[in-house]
Amino acid sequence: MKENHLGRREFLGAVTAAMALPGCASLKKDEPKKEPAPLPKRKPNIVFMLIDDMGYADVGCFGSTFYETPNIDRLAASGMRFTQAYAACPVCSPTRASIMTGKYPARLKLTDFLKGKKSPKDSPLLPAEYLDELPLEEVIVAEILKEAGYATGHVGKWHLGKKGFWPEDQGFDFNYAGCYSGAPKSYFWPDWEDNPPIQGSFNGEYLADRLTDEACRFIEAQKDKPFFLNFCHHSVHVPLQGKPDKVAKYEAKLAAHPPLPGQQHNPVYAAMVESVDDSVGRVAETLTRLGIEENTLFFFFSDNGGLSVEEGHLTPATTNAPLRDGKGYLHEGGIREPMIVSWPGTITPGTTCEEAVCSIDFLPTMAALAGLDLEKSPARNIDGADLSPLFSDPHAHLSRDALYWHYPHFSNQGGRPGGAVRAGDWKLIENYEFGDLELYNLREDLGETHNLAHSQPERAKRLLEMLHAWRQKVGANMPRPNPDYATPK
Repeated sequence: MKENHLGRREFLGAVTAAMALPGCASLKKDEPKKEPAPLPKRKPNIVFMLIDDMGYADVGCFGSTFYETPNIDRLAASGMRFTQAYAACPVCSPTRASIMTGKYPARLKLTDFLKGKKSPKDSPLLPAEYLDELPLEEVIVAEILKEAGYATGHVGKWHLGKKGFWPEDQGFDFNYAGCYSGAPKSYFWPDWEDNPPIQGSFNGEYLADRLTDEACRFIEAQKDKPFFLNFCHHSVHVPLQGKPDKVAKYEAKLAAHPPLPGQQHNPVYAAMVESVDDSVGRVAETLTRLGIEENTLFFFFSDNGGLSVEEGHLTPATTNAPLRDGKGYLHEGGIREPMIVSWPGTITPGTTCEEAVCSIDFLPTMAALAGLDLEKSPARNIDGADLSPLFSDPHAHLSRDALYWHYPHFSNQGGRPGGAVRAGDWKLIENYEFGDLELYNLREDLGETHNLAHSQPERAKRLLEMLHAWRQKVGANMPRPNPDYATPK
């Protein structure tokens, strides 16, 4: 059993799609830049809400005109939108592990969802070996915050190991529904049965509501001391199931305003998004009612891009336009996420930050705001950066040269083994099977439509060398040769 201490080890008004593009500033050109207020010297409560498979453009404040998300938009109005925020992997479990540890999935040797897809026979490679759980030896954010006097609670999806590797085994005081399961059998009780392993309160109860009830109860119980709530929705992952009244609402909306090609138009998915939005509203209301809103840091994030291909009933779920592809791919649609951080009284309302940030950054940020020095912590080899300077100055820059991705697997959505590096506005993707390279300038080509690898070979070479050096540094497991592969004649 792992010990629970560290000794061992705006609303934004009329939102246009352009707001989500690089180059969008939070202030008008004729407005003077306000001096940022210093961050308070206090231990804030922390609510981290993670949505499953929510795409970058799936909320109003990030460009959606079909899905309705007034509560999420209000959260953004009260805080800061990050327009270039990334998941550490295009699928769920590795990103979740990166949030918990502050480390790249490649360093953790946990690089695919548990348990991933087998390799196709038409590839020269077999996928890389990877762990089936987050090792107990890893010092995670719950343990670090417990050391600082925080109550720690997990609600919802875990998907980081079988029994014995659940949240309560990893330093959380409280776990509700966190288990090995990656998706519920159903979103309605009693059809979800023991997946997740929790009881409903009444027939037809919706899972997102059940989880929100427990999240709000945890906040109520811990209101008098610092707390960390890791609230991970199963929504909006398949199976696509929305509340009937919400589905009917979006069907009527769709009939009244037929979408143009490439626009979002899935009424069931829209209903699921709205239920997530309702959850955000209920959590925010609870914080306000208890008088702790201004002492609570509220993170909103997604674990990977939206599902943009067919994978089950009623799919594709969404479109990630203007981004390319979605879940399971290393293009922007698979890894760029809607990220909001709200901290009333500390973060200037309605601000936007364009700095490239990643899921590896959450642990060092939370640790810093809890007053902890990671240099004196048992946590080692942290890859992330402390984002708190950005909260007071969204135009600040983090002291790192690049962000990296390593996905040596075949995704259920059609993604192939590869790696990626982003340095400044430039992004390189390496195809592990055949060595193909893709090079994009994201500021000029957000949709990754113009591959510049051949026209700018020296830049591609430099980025490739950086990617290879990083893989070696973190000890990344690579795909293996497929002995049954027949080279095409």
